[in-house]
Amino acid sequence: MRKIQLTHTYNDIICLNNLLSAWQEFVRDKKNKHDVQVFSRQLMDNIILLRHDLANFTYQHSGYEHFKISDPKSRDIHKASVHDRLLHHAIYRILYPFFDKTFIPDSYSCRNNKGIHKAINRFRSMGYQVSRNNSKTCWVLKCDIKKFFASVDHTVLKNIFSKYIPDKDILWLLNQVIDSFEVSKNKGLPLGNLTSQLFVNVYMNEFDQFVKHKLRQKYYIRYADDFVFMSNNRQELLNITISVRDYLGKKLTLEIHLKKISLSTLASGVDYLGYIHFPKYRILRTKTKKRVLRLANHKNLPSYLGVLKHADTHKLQDLLIDKMGNVI
Repeated sequence: MRKIQLTHTYNDIICLNNLLSAWQEFVRDKKNKHDVQVFSRQLMDNIILLRHDLANFTYQHSGYEHFKISDPKSRDIHKASVHDRLLHHAIYRILYPFFDKTFIPDSYSCRNNKGIHKAINRFRSMGYQVSRNNSKTCWVLKCDIKKFFASVDHTVLKNIFSKYIPDKDILWLLNQVIDSFEVSKNKGLPLGNLTSQLFVNVYMNEFDQFVKHKLRQKYYIRYADDFVFMSNNRQELLNITISVRDYLGKKLTLEIHLKKISLSTLASGVDYLGYIHFPKYRILRTKTKKRVLRLANHKNLPSYLGVLKHADTHKLQDLLIDKMGNVI
């Protein structure tokens, strides 16, 4: 089946109108950042220079600033220059609306009107459907990918883009961004780039389509590299495990975390996206509860309460409010 193709041109990405719009979106919550302030002092000169380099195909992506964050586990973040992040936004503005239409409805990471809470609500509704309103056993196969961002193959990603994008100049530009970073030879995307969020969804959409059209799995949810299958037939899920591993390995050079594969019943509780899910309710992980109690303060309490409201945590919410002296 022939894939739909992008009709936008290279000039749609690099034109001044798009670069200026990208700047407005990029700078929205970064006006107090020093590097952003420096760039903005000669904003038009910098944008015109970027446009000139892009138009003459002399643009070269700069290096990255590396730092670590804990959210809660340690992650390596690679931050591009303002010059490059502006371009990332310009690319994203044109490509995201097109590619988002190619994604399956049950892909929830880094998409407008999606996100974790939509994903966990969909998990609940799928559980009801598979279990026939809890009258049958619902089995859940849960997997995630080992070193996901570090394992994305540049050549595979470029080949995927070439199926959708006929404009060779856009492909040249995407190659500059893709090749600006690697963890090992020809592999890896930086955590921190806006474009990386789009790139991994384009990459994993190949797997999503395989799941839907080849494996014909109706009850499937993916959030980044965490995905689940549901069925009332345990053997069916065991059977597709081999196909899933083979496709990811051979087509996308990705490896499933073998120690993190789980096949269990929904009634026994399924740990997915930060919550433990049961047929009629969900609770927080124990370690998440402990972290909330340890880190909650007057400033972040509303954010924590926002997370807690998506689970059965009334006692924990009351405990937090009491701890804060009833100040929200």
